[in-house]
Amino acid sequence: MSTGTDAGGGAGPAPKGPERLVVIGGDAAGMSAASQARRLKGPDELEIVAFERGRFTSFSACGIPYWVAGDVTERDELIARAPEEHRARRIDLRMRTEVTEIDAGRGRVRARDLDSGAESWTSYDKLVIATGARPVRPELPGMDAPGVHGVQTLDDGQALLDTLERTAGRRAVVVGAGYIGVEMAEALIRRGYEVTVVNRGREPMATLDPDMGRLVHEAMEGLGITMVNDAEVTGLLTGDDGRVRAVTTADAEYPADVVVLGIGVRPETGLARAAGLPLGRHGGLLTDRSMRVRGYENIWAGGDCVEVLDLVSGQERHIALGTHANKHGQVIGSNVGGDYATFPGVVGTAVSKVCDLEIARTGLREKDAHRAGLRFETVTIESTSRAGYYPNASPMTVKMLAERRTGRLLGVQIVGREGAGKRVDTAAVALTAGMTVEQMTMLDLGYAPPFSPVWDPVLVAARKATTKIRATAGRPSPRPS
Repeated sequence: MSTGTDAGGGAGPAPKGPERLVVIGGDAAGMSAASQARRLKGPDELEIVAFERGRFTSFSACGIPYWVAGDVTERDELIARAPEEHRARRIDLRMRTEVTEIDAGRGRVRARDLDSGAESWTSYDKLVIATGARPVRPELPGMDAPGVHGVQTLDDGQALLDTLERTAGRRAVVVGAGYIGVEMAEALIRRGYEVTVVNRGREPMATLDPDMGRLVHEAMEGLGITMVNDAEVTGLLTGDDGRVRAVTTADAEYPADVVVLGIGVRPETGLARAAGLPLGRHGGLLTDRSMRVRGYENIWAGGDCVEVLDLVSGQERHIALGTHANKHGQVIGSNVGGDYATFPGVVGTAVSKVCDLEIARTGLREKDAHRAGLRFETVTIESTSRAGYYPNASPMTVKMLAERRTGRLLGVQIVGREGAGKRVDTAAVALTAGMTVEQMTMLDLGYAPPFSPVWDPVLVAARKATTKIRATAGRPSPRPS
């Protein structure tokens, strides 16, 4: 980093060395930021030091369920760029090294080598915080017993696969029914396990409204998965060998040879909190549009540890997705490297699947719209993925929310077979553009019988929503479900 001093005697100031960028976190946001900054500035202008406490960098956590299921055969297929590749780009990447303290006042971080235990301080001119998120792991009896697994990192995935290989029993319990819980339930079914999902919500996939979550529930039971909804886990029982043997709720006990936690994640912001950096109501770091931490000129943050602006509700929210993390990293790297970029916000688009059932959502659910104080209408339509006469046309359900009076699109949820998931992208673009449902009805979407009916399902929903907005003007909004 810059160390120039006045040499005296008329010699003038000593030449400045390169600035130093320190990056905390070696996955999507952190290494995208480091790589983009390196593209813009060479080592003579910018020294880059990155710390990663794990064994892998730039990997796809979203791909772990498909690795467990067997769709991805090798762990390394989930790694976009290995540490050696980053180092070849003149990034000083220090693996198995955990940052334990940020001293924002003095511009330095303290890090500990997890293998040797050695600690040292590293100064910075610019700092990027990309510490990610941590899985929710309730403090319940038996939660740390052998046979209980989270699936946040590649190490987690490998540990689960090792357990599945050496466990004689074939009973699995998945705790939680969000994206990871649903995907892991399918992966375990495909591995021949008897699977029970224990879910505290009314229906699986709380990112959907309950009426749409019910469609996922039915599909999961059709696969042979036992769904237990409205159930709070109270503890995990262990056997004489110390391994997990059951999951308990207030009303029942579910035998388990392996337990997978899919309860969700929270921003990993312990370092930031201790350093006095600003956090939002979800516990994530607060940044401006350039991803600079609010109130700190030389600190940026991105990925699963930040809160972002919801373009539909206008509120801050926490969304842990690799798509956002990579974009955050690009924005940060551009700004650190002397260019200019901003991250405008999100509309909350996500897709998943249970075998051949595709699940998609974007924008607001009913309870989100109520929380934001919006008056709205909802419509739900049934359609098909292709022209009804074309072979293999499959049913599709589309739910749409539109703002009362203005007709502005607020959210879309889609559940169906082939072709359902990516249709949500049309709605995501419409949300980003602030379109009304009436404007959507005339979108010039591609049509041919193998791909869509003459009226695409999203447009059918938009037409129905337009009609309802016109017919119900002035009536009170529906009560939260």
